[in-house]
Amino acid sequence: MIVITQRFSFKADTTPARREAVLAAMRRTSAVESTSFAFVGPELGLPADGLTHGYCVAIPDLAALERYMHDPVHLAGDPEILPYLARLTHTRFADDADPDLDDEIVALHRKKLAMYPEWEDLLNAIPSGAPEPHRT
Repeated sequence: MIVITQRFSFKADTTPARREAVLAAMRRTSAVESTSFAFVGPELGLPADGLTHGYCVAIPDLAALERYMHDPVHLAGDPEILPYLARLTHTRFADDADPDLDDEIVALHRKKLAMYPEWEDLLNAIPSGAPEPHRT
């Protein structure tokens, strides 16, 4: 199982209606067939780092992750979501002990960046949202 968690905050000028539309797009994305479970919602309490919401998806394996990344719902959702985020962070977890899994995930990410340069532009516009997920 691969679990991806993201924490984010909205740009200050994002209206409440737009925030709800972004969260709805995230919920659609998180519900595609390749996910096992998902969560989208507000941070509880007052986070000191200013990140106000979370997104979490669990994906069974690397093949499902690739389907998730290229699912038409996911591809359509990113332009509805990313332009409204002020900040975005992510963390990945896995119960698979394969030492190459992180590199394989990064390779899938790079492949998507190469296929969809507009996606890379959207990510690069978000502070702490660098498109390269690999830890250095």
